[in-house]
Amino acid sequence: MIFTKIKICGITNLDDAVTAAELGADLLGFIFYPKSPRYIDPQKARDIIAKIPTFVDTVAVFVNPTLQQVQETAQQGWFNWIQLHGDETPDFCRSLHWLNIKLIKAVRVKDRSDIDKSLTYPTDAVLLDTYTDGLYGGTGQTFDWSLIGYPPRRIFLSGGIGPHNIRQALEVGTYGIDVNSGVETAPGKKDPAKLKQLFDSISRIHGGKVHI
Repeated sequence: MIFTKIKICGITNLDDAVTAAELGADLLGFIFYPKSPRYIDPQKARDIIAKIPTFVDTVAVFVNPTLQQVQETAQQGWFNWIQLHGDETPDFCRSLHWLNIKLIKAVRVKDRSDIDKSLTYPTDAVLLDTYTDGLYGGTGQTFDWSLIGYPPRRIFLSGGIGPHNIRQALEVGTYGIDVNSGVETAPGKKDPAKLKQLFDSISRIHGGKVHI
């Protein structure tokens, strides 16, 4: 049985990374965008990754990076995925195909045209987040999930997801769920109780979650 992948994003410290991994996170996201309140220094991220189980995938999150930044991160070998969360074009994503790493392109959704736009990106997956003017994510707001319809490719659903609406998020039927502010006490600090509540709910829905 294939279960929805659960990505906990905005990891800034070892305690949160270990807690999320032990509870059942499939992916952990580390944000390398200096303007984000959840920014983490790349070296600190690598120090954390060295101490978590290898079955947990790691995601380097960039906003409008240079090709060199992505290339250097991919070649260091610490990350399984690169997430592009800015205004990157399909051509920019295509230029990264030679790198030995999986790609996620985030698309901020206002209406159905943004869902259609997400299909033009030549990446391993797309992440659908809520559009907020002037911000690239982490707002804690949801969009109209019914716009997605039947997911035609690997999609991570993001934006305002937490213990209170994880059941509805899972029912959308996407490849993965991206959780960030919905399990925090403050930007960059996860709440162990909310994380446990989230994964307890997922376990009840799935009848017991396992890594595959």
